Amino acid sequence: MQSTREELLHDMNVVTRKTRYYIYSFPESAEQLAQRIRSYWEVENKVHYVRDVTQGEDKSRIRTTPLVQICALARNFAINLYREFGFTNMAQAQRRCGQTFNTLRAIFE
Repeated sequence: MQSTREELLHDMNVVTRKTRYYIYSFPESAEQLAQRIRSYWEVENKVHYVRDVTQGEDKSRIRTTPLVQICALARNFAINLYREFGFTNMAQAQRRCGQTFNTLRAIFE
């Protein structure tokens, strides 16, 4: 399977391409396997990436149970509210809700 990654490094757009090889025992075609892999990365990009990068989950210093679970729940709740309100860019949603109380209040109405 071919994969392409684009990232911004030092104000330059860098594109890398790799061939990935998979060994699997599922009774499915190559197309079905590709769809399964894409579905996994869709979840990774929609949820985990937003939590790690936009919300800074990996940088969090909270290590005490149950605070870790409570913060994760709050992050997921915020992501779901942003999406329900119509935001597609979670970083923009977080900035706008942090800037004005009216935007934040509108989400809860």
